[in-house]
Amino acid sequence: MLLDRQSLGYGAAPILTGVSFALAPGERVALLGCSGAGKTTLLGALYDALLAEGNRVALVPQEQGLVPQLSVLRNALMGRLDDHGALYNLTNLVRPRAKDRAGVGEVLSTLGLSPQMDRTVEGLSGGQKQRVALARALWRGGDVLLGDEPVSALDETQGSEILNHIAARFDRVVLALHDVDQALGFATRVVGLKDGRVVMDAAPAEIERARIEALYA
Repeated sequence: MLLDRQSLGYGAAPILTGVSFALAPGERVALLGCSGAGKTTLLGALYDALLAEGNRVALVPQEQGLVPQLSVLRNALMGRLDDHGALYNLTNLVRPRAKDRAGVGEVLSTLGLSPQMDRTVEGLSGGQKQRVALARALWRGGDVLLGDEPVSALDETQGSEILNHIAARFDRVVLALHDVDQALGFATRVVGLKDGRVVMDAAPAEIERARIEALYA
């Protein structure tokens, strides 16, 4: 059990209370709920708990965390900064090693970003920036991927394709998603948040549409 009846938030007033959360091998979890329901808070708590258990976690934060002045390639390379020492990382950012460039190149090709590999991030569109953040996570790899609205800036077809890549690459996935149909098509489990609590935790086939709509009422 990653979380056991915990209160989560910042400061004196918790955003979520009584949260219990486990994550089994092979699970793809979609977090649903209106803005401010606590999806980002829950993802943060899961990230800390997974790291504490010794998992390698790839993260796609909502704010992306990119360095605008650096190239797409160099931003993606940052997914593995903690695998190496400072000297390796510094020299690799100045002049990326051939094997790392090739490896990131494969990831960028998957995401349709090959032409932008050497462009600086500040000149990209919103959807392209979102894919760079995904590339960094995919390059990192690991046991689990956590993502906060990781495909919100992409069209439905492109978003679904990338979700399929994520599912194929990671054994366990937890994503906050804004598109309900996309979430139901991707997830093996849906967790709904409302009024500071987890009010839904079930397989998509077990959930009536009215229950999902109530999350946003």
